[in-house]
Amino acid sequence: MTSKEGEHLEFKEAKKSFHFNTLVEYCAAMANEGGGKVVLGVTDKRPRSVVGSQAFKQPERTRFGLIEQLHLNIDFSLVNHPEGRVLIFYVPTHPIGNPIKYKGVYWHRQGDSLIAMSEDRLRGIFAEAGHDFSADICASTTMDDLDTGAIENFRKRWINKSGNQGLTTLTRKQLLNDAEALVDGGLTYAALILFGTRKALGRHLAQAEVIFEYRPSAASGPAQQRKEFRQGFFSFYDELWNLINLRNDIQHFQSGLFVLDIPTFSERVVREAVLNAVSHRDYQLGGSVFVRQQPRRLILESPGGFPVGITEQNILDRQAPRNRRIADIFAKCGLVERSGQGMNLMFELSIQESKPMPDFTGTDQYQVILNLNGEVQDPRFLQFLEKVGWETLDLFSTADFLLLDYIHRECKVPNQLQNRLQSLVEKGVVERFGRGRGVKYILSRRYYKMVNEKGAYTRKKGLDRETNKSLLLKHIEENVRTGSRLKELMQVLPALSKDQVQKLVAELKKEGKIYKIGATKAALWYLENTESIAPLKKK
Repeated sequence: MTSKEGEHLEFKEAKKSFHFNTLVEYCAAMANEGGGKVVLGVTDKRPRSVVGSQAFKQPERTRFGLIEQLHLNIDFSLVNHPEGRVLIFYVPTHPIGNPIKYKGVYWHRQGDSLIAMSEDRLRGIFAEAGHDFSADICASTTMDDLDTGAIENFRKRWINKSGNQGLTTLTRKQLLNDAEALVDGGLTYAALILFGTRKALGRHLAQAEVIFEYRPSAASGPAQQRKEFRQGFFSFYDELWNLINLRNDIQHFQSGLFVLDIPTFSERVVREAVLNAVSHRDYQLGGSVFVRQQPRRLILESPGGFPVGITEQNILDRQAPRNRRIADIFAKCGLVERSGQGMNLMFELSIQESKPMPDFTGTDQYQVILNLNGEVQDPRFLQFLEKVGWETLDLFSTADFLLLDYIHRECKVPNQLQNRLQSLVEKGVVERFGRGRGVKYILSRRYYKMVNEKGAYTRKKGLDRETNKSLLLKHIEENVRTGSRLKELMQVLPALSKDQVQKLVAELKKEGKIYKIGATKAALWYLENTESIAPLKKK
């Protein structure tokens, strides 16, 4: 009754009746938006009230009619409310890749109205079925539409990756056939995207281009440099990196007798980002891939939102290639791993270089925006990782690197990473202190010793239990005439939680060193054996 009306919930009074066709349209629209409920017999404006509905006196027949029209397993329930009969229809989501149509229209909810779905929304639902556009045959293309240099570049990389020297003697046509870029004599869109000439792409798939722009600042205005790559990916891949690397500043940091040189943009991270943009973009949308460079920032924009089932929260754990044929060809020549760990690698390398993690600010259902910040945040953290040893770091999972970054930045560790904490403790990289809900994790002592901040280590870890109890006793002794409230004792040890302070106080009481007068928040604590100046204990 109090829920917000929208794509998944619709209230209608329908006191006397409700048109069946309208009900079908609402059910179709809800199915296209992920499912929901249609409630008859309740006012639609808040505060809502039950008015009762006489519509569809035989709901079983109505349900059968809905199923017959929409081919969805729609169900219903009846609520016999004191104010009248309430009929609720439960609408499931549409089948994957199949939007629901009624009388020739794919219905969609917009505000209080039902309208036809937009082409973009329809294309999104059709894409759920996992159709691989890159594997489709591009009609009327021939081998003359492909760049021989791009094909030979691919051949060389494939030989280096596989060690198969037999690939050297294959004709270009047979090579593409073995890579499944050529199928039954027809060139796929993957072949065009990866090996096509500028002329062929302009004629068949003009949006398959990558545009590089450089600006010295984030200010709007024309780019200082701009270059458009409307050609097969294998013919410009290295040139794109060289353009970025021209302005790739080196950040210098002193580490003892040595100087650390950290490039603002890691080549491996940038190449993985570009590969992701090319292999996961939606080629049925008209936009281009943009690579926008600033002195300490690189932004990649690719048309199409995240693939179905992928979100910013699960992108490191799930893989769903939008263009599998392109991804497979990349894997054959060693540009990407079949396991799809490119995104994990970007996060790991950014953390290892003490740079902010990649983020997707600005991403929506029409485009993915990947932001890479090249500014080194804490050079001392780099030194710490060197002390840990790269042999140890090689055994780290992506979750371990994420944990290390959260702890280093003193951020709350997400619940899904909690089970990896013990592993880092055992490796001596982080330390745990406290118990129960008060447990905390910090970087190990050697980090603070290395950066000459031993005091910070002591402050973060806190004093030992006996020292904390001594501080509480000292405060109680200094306030022996007035007594000490729990609130004051918590101020003595601000790093501890209320429960932790209460446990220390309980231990002091059990040891016979303090006693309490009063209860709850008004209770006061006194030292034992000070009756001459403190109030007598209640018998």
